[in-house]
Amino acid sequence: MQSPTTRPGRTGQPPRLSRDAIVVAAQRVLDEEGAERLSMRRLARELSSTPMALYRHVLDKDELLMLLLDANIQRIDPSVRPEHPRDRLVSGVGALCDVLEGCPWGVEVAASDKFVSAALMRIVEAVVEALADCGVPPSDVVYAYRVIWAYLVGERVARGGSEPSEGRRRGLEAVIDGLLGQGADRIL
Repeated sequence: MQSPTTRPGRTGQPPRLSRDAIVVAAQRVLDEEGAERLSMRRLARELSSTPMALYRHVLDKDELLMLLLDANIQRIDPSVRPEHPRDRLVSGVGALCDVLEGCPWGVEVAASDKFVSAALMRIVEAVVEALADCGVPPSDVVYAYRVIWAYLVGERVARGGSEPSEGRRRGLEAVIDGLLGQGADRIL
């Protein structure tokens, strides 16, 4: 008779999948192979599982991408909160830039109506609050945010995923200064 320690094969239940394990494995696939290679089938192979087992933890690939976006946003240091509203605005917009740089696939996810990223919403709320604190009329805050978002996305698309341009920060500050220059008078 074999002792339990020398018996061939595994004993006990196989390790269970978790949402966190799925997100970590998905990030690994993204980092090594890119967003175009990430699929539920590919991820299941990475985890030695089946695609159906993954669906017990995430609704679909869209939800998985939103969870990945949230995980990447969590890496941004929230302790940086400048005192001056314009500096807070630049900092918040810089955080949005960092998100897009760290997650080039994140634009599509962030623009989706299917899921809402709580972590991304905190950054958006900080930008909106800073715009209001800079004197942008409440009726124009959303418009001003949309102008900033359009610049960020357009600049990202124009670079085609290449490294950040030197002029990106200058361009962002020009957009911000243009919006704030019209702030108290009228943005539209």
